[in-house]
Amino acid sequence: EWLYQGPTQADAAAQADIVRSYIQQKVDALIVAPNDPDSMAPLLQQAKDAGIHVATADTDAPSSVREVFVNQATAEGIGQGLTDSLLTAMGGKGKYAIVSCGQTAENLNSWIEVQKAYTKEKYPQAEIVDIVYAGEDQAKATQMATDLMNAQPDLTGLVGECTSSAPGVAQAVKDAGKIGKVFTVGLGTPQAMKPYLTDKSSTAAILWDVENLGYLTAWAGAQIAQGKTIEATNNVSADLSAVTYDSGTKMLLLGPALAITAENVDQFNY
Repeated sequence: EWLYQGPTQADAAAQADIVRSYIQQKVDALIVAPNDPDSMAPLLQQAKDAGIHVATADTDAPSSVREVFVNQATAEGIGQGLTDSLLTAMGGKGKYAIVSCGQTAENLNSWIEVQKAYTKEKYPQAEIVDIVYAGEDQAKATQMATDLMNAQPDLTGLVGECTSSAPGVAQAVKDAGKIGKVFTVGLGTPQAMKPYLTDKSSTAAILWDVENLGYLTAWAGAQIAQGKTIEATNNVSADLSAVTYDSGTKMLLLGPALAITAENVDQFNY
């Protein structure tokens, strides 16, 4: 039986309440995508002390007692994919800004660090001029992107770092009538991004197959709940026939990042 719950806002305290509830329910395995890895770590310890197997998925709490981290793609793959897609559209140069979501989200912050370093190394004529945080609020992301364009008229790129800000920044460009002048990419789900990919207010969404990530997460939960060893290479399902596991980092890796464009968006029904 799979129980799923999440707070309606990117709120670490609300997420902690849900985790405490699951500890009280004495679930067999507890898998968390932490909003704040530092505040989640003691709760994962509590769960372990209560005899519950613990894991993370989608975003990690690397300094916690989690037994496995189900990672959707490497930080390098996502950060470089976002940067390459955007800078190709921008002609390899210019100023861009990032509209991120939760300030303490470990996955988003790790991608941003890659974007910073990779932009500096590969695109010396480009620079990240600002990073702002909209929480998990699409309307707020649109407003922040609008404010960034107004404050910096020479801005030619925007990144939406999560599935609410990716469509948010594209909407801002559309509303401003700047399609083809300001380019956007982001971490958006296919059908949410389809209108923006079609009208070219977004160049690409860098993501992963979210259905496969859900399947792999459930599989990992079943493995640890049953005390099974996760092998270096795992035949999980017909779609996931060679999933790698690094015992040093305890990372189970779904695979490479996926670029969703106007050409392939209809392959995905979510």
